Amino acid sequence: MKSTKMKSMKAKNMEMDNMKSIKMNNTESMSPSQKQYLRDLDRRRHRIRAVRILIFVLFLLLWETAVRQGWIDGFIFSSPSRVAEAFLRLWADGSILRHTKVTLLETLASFALVVFLGVGCAVLLWYNQALSEILEPYLVILNSLPKSALAPLLIVWLGANLKSIIVSGVSVAIFGTILNLYTGFNEMDPESCKLIYTLQGTKKDVLFKVLLPGTLPLLISIMKVNIGLCLVGVVIGEFIGAREGLGYLIIYSSQVFKLDYLILSIVVLCVIAVLLYGVLSLLEKKCNRMGY
Repeated sequence: MKSTKMKSMKAKNMEMDNMKSIKMNNTESMSPSQKQYLRDLDRRRHRIRAVRILIFVLFLLLWETAVRQGWIDGFIFSSPSRVAEAFLRLWADGSILRHTKVTLLETLASFALVVFLGVGCAVLLWYNQALSEILEPYLVILNSLPKSALAPLLIVWLGANLKSIIVSGVSVAIFGTILNLYTGFNEMDPESCKLIYTLQGTKKDVLFKVLLPGTLPLLISIMKVNIGLCLVGVVIGEFIGAREGLGYLIIYSSQVFKLDYLILSIVVLCVIAVLLYGVLSLLEKKCNRMGY
């Protein structure tokens, strides 16, 4: 076992050395104009990142200054320092971690269901053309329906519990996922599908050898949109039927006029959305490197 592990470690180290040598060779083989172009791209990327950070810092400074100088009412608009103090208070008693954990888990659960049900329903519609023609108008109507209108009904039907909140998150994204994936299946290269059938392949072969690998970039793009939609749906559900979560904290804070807590909840939601989107972006880059 040890010798096998040592061999695998040596193989990995050799692979890393080969990759580094390839990169060095590629860099050395570039012309001076190509190297200058790459340096310009790096400088532009750094400038854009610096300007983004600068805009954010200036916004915080302007916000804090406006409150301290009395240009705006700090009780209504809060301030960065007051939000930071609210965060420290809620961190000390563990409230912010508890509410964040609840919302994050509900979002991940609803997102997983959206991916599973969306892919499954899209495949089912692709398999059965008659079923897709029957259901497509209903899917379009349900996708265009404001999902916030469904949340009160879900609370009545399912009760004020975790189930209704997860279903609320699923309802926001599921119909668009089905329609987009089904459209992607139909827009795949028909010549590749014909080749599978010519080689005596079946619909199952077309699905697993052409459609699913070919639509993986589309699926990841849809997932990047859906993770934010699921978060929105979960927060809507928490507005109405929750006793924990950031949506509940927002409603509670607005009712008792603790607007520092309200703005803090919104900031935490933004951080969660950015982190989840970043994870899916890394997954997309990894798939691109693998050639999908």
